[in-house]
Amino acid sequence: MDGLVFQVIGFLLAAIIAPPLFKRLGFGVVVGYLCAGILIGPHGFRVFPDPEAVMDVAQLGIVLLLFVIGLDTRISKLIALRGDIMGLGIGQVGLTTLALAGLAVWCGLSVSAALLVGFAFALSGTAIALQILDERGDLPSRYGQRSFAVLLTQDMLTVPVLALVPILFLGGGGTSATGSPMGDALLAIGTIAGIILSGRYLLDPIFRIIAASGAREVMTAAALLVVLGAALAASVAGISMALGAFLAGVMLAESSYRHQIQADVEPFRGLLLALFFMSIGMIIPVATVLGEAFTLGLLLLGYLALKVLVVAGVAMALGSSRAEALRIGLLLAAAGEFAFVLVPVAGGAGLIDSDTAGRLIALAALSMIVMPPVAMASEGLIRRFRRVEAGPEEDYEGANGTVLVIGFGRVGQIASQILLSQEVEATLIDYNPDRIKSAARFGFKVYYGDGRRIDVLHAAGASQARVILVCLGDPNESLAICAQLRRVCPNTRIYATAYDRTHAIALMEAGIDFQIRETFDAAIIAGREVLLALGIDPERAAEVEADVRQRDADRLALQRLQGIEAGIDLMHQKTMLPEPLKQPDHLIEPVDLMNDTVPDDPDTVPRKA
Repeated sequence: MDGLVFQVIGFLLAAIIAPPLFKRLGFGVVVGYLCAGILIGPHGFRVFPDPEAVMDVAQLGIVLLLFVIGLDTRISKLIALRGDIMGLGIGQVGLTTLALAGLAVWCGLSVSAALLVGFAFALSGTAIALQILDERGDLPSRYGQRSFAVLLTQDMLTVPVLALVPILFLGGGGTSATGSPMGDALLAIGTIAGIILSGRYLLDPIFRIIAASGAREVMTAAALLVVLGAALAASVAGISMALGAFLAGVMLAESSYRHQIQADVEPFRGLLLALFFMSIGMIIPVATVLGEAFTLGLLLLGYLALKVLVVAGVAMALGSSRAEALRIGLLLAAAGEFAFVLVPVAGGAGLIDSDTAGRLIALAALSMIVMPPVAMASEGLIRRFRRVEAGPEEDYEGANGTVLVIGFGRVGQIASQILLSQEVEATLIDYNPDRIKSAARFGFKVYYGDGRRIDVLHAAGASQARVILVCLGDPNESLAICAQLRRVCPNTRIYATAYDRTHAIALMEAGIDFQIRETFDAAIIAGREVLLALGIDPERAAEVEADVRQRDADRLALQRLQGIEAGIDLMHQKTMLPEPLKQPDHLIEPVDLMNDTVPDDPDTVPRKA
């Protein structure tokens, strides 16, 4: 028991210290977990002398990760991804397997061993890729969805491969659940059908009964039982445990209890996923890496370059831009968890010797360590690709609108709809190629251009426009464009949206004619509607709304004056704004939390209307 407590403490300390440290250094939390595993594993301080035992438990982290992803994936979404699954997913796996197998044959492996190793290394690190997408918040993006489709395809392909490996490579010596390949296939299909039907018709009523009991711990136990039960059923049928958990999550995606289940499972998922990454670090043969650093370095460079080129090439062939294809290639370049399953199988069957197996395991683990920081560092190169691709789209023929709208984001889109509904001739420009392409599908003609460039402003008809509306989310870019516009078009009315109070004051100083904070009206209207819902008289609610608007305008003018007198840089000084003014007790003091300090003085604390 003392030894177990010591291991738990060692794991928790490593999980607390390493990820924040490595993230601060720019490497990401995944690399932190991998390096922490090296330190506490058998090649470090030997807190965990048997990493294989840890790996068995750590696999549950991937199972829970795929279940949580399944909860956010509706069947309609899977149908929408069918093109990427059938095209990009299968094409990537097939071509990468052949390319890596050819390289393995050139290095001296037999054809059967090369195909097995090629397939193992063609798969990508699901946990690492999804963790990076989660950190970036890019899973809903186009490249995130295409990457997810490839990862899902890879996981589904493990089913037939696991069934065929004993027959094709091990002479039929592998284990079989039913004793025949046809029986195994029927069992796998039946298990998948059982998971789908159970999730569709049984789980929701069961969770309804459990929720009625009011016992939170019972809901948590039920959620874990669903995940582990689906994973175990899949494993018994010869299917990937992660795929079984994913299917269970998809079936619960429409459930009324989806958010509660996800909240119950999330803490276990995070800890077990951390344990999985650490267990990968533990099995890295440090002696092999240090003794053959040069050889492994060349193998790693060749493997990553080949995989990135193949994945990016397939993505471009199927419609991705160069920037998007490069993102997908870098995200999927690291070896997957499946490599740590198939390489020992190949070694145990005598297809490769123990030294080669050790090098391949080290290669897979090193790719997991190297790729997260490489993917992060490559963003600058990707942005350059985007600029090169977007450059030829600067064509302003027909750009002669009465109104010029700069920025076609969430605010610009809504404002443009109002203008176009009244047949106001508007010229729309933006510098995001994806946004321009998406707008074209909905009938909007958006010109590509950077509003900070004088030639772009002239070409877009800024000098002929009666009103220019700047709707950019970045405060510094917005201010730079407004200042440029005031110099280039001194007689044109310039309107702009502001991010916060500081940005609003800076825009006023730049000489624009009208500014409004993006969230100001929404917040005012929301507050008014809440008052009405509480039974406040509509006229009184309107008076409160008008009073808050007027006091906010007065306060903004005062803050602008005080900032000018103090000679403060309005766009870079976050503490220059004055303390909130005292107002009558029956009114609410508006506070912009981005730049103002909430008062501690009881006399200035907001009071009820």
